[in-house]
Amino acid sequence: MMKKLSRRDLVKFGVVGAVAGLSKATESWSEVIIMPTPEEVEGPFYPVADQIDKDADMTQVTGRSGQALGQYIIIRGAVKDRFGVPVENATIDIWQANAAGRYDHPRDSNRAPVDPYFQGWAVIHSDTNGLFRFKTVKPGAYPASRSWTRPPHIHFKIFKKGYPELITQMYFPNEPLNASDLLFSNKTQEEQKAMVAQKTDEYDGMDVYTYNIVLRGH
Repeated sequence: MMKKLSRRDLVKFGVVGAVAGLSKATESWSEVIIMPTPEEVEGPFYPVADQIDKDADMTQVTGRSGQALGQYIIIRGAVKDRFGVPVENATIDIWQANAAGRYDHPRDSNRAPVDPYFQGWAVIHSDTNGLFRFKTVKPGAYPASRSWTRPPHIHFKIFKKGYPELITQMYFPNEPLNASDLLFSNKTQEEQKAMVAQKTDEYDGMDVYTYNIVLRGH
């Protein structure tokens, strides 16, 4: 069962007070028809074994005393439709590699170690204003083949009745490997811009990134 975030958790995550700023930043969306978030392949490492802990704090695992390794970050954003209308209670399925670039997945042959204290997978929901946020570690780059190294990225799968399912990937700004990534470089400049999160704040030593998601609609 997912754990609900208390106000104390939100203060810890540095998102209380930031929600108002995010709402202001997205008010202008309603003035135009927005390009939907580009789709991307699911990839081979979508979780195959269920787990109890899939809450919004991916830096720790319920029942384990340790903390995940790596740089802690906050990802926040809004789910809206093409007209800027908030999408309430959208299911947001999130999975990623750990700080060393390793997925906790049987098909991942990367020799980097699995982090037993990193949750790696979260399933959360947008609130009544379409807003969401979670705490995680910045994922590491990893070799996809001998000639291809994937840049840090986070996978998203968004479900909401009345909208087509969206599978996409979020990238980080100013990453040198973005330009040579076979998936990212196959996108137009406009699509790339929509898929790169923006560093918008810092709280308690953690970088805060904003990543907005636009669904295609009916």
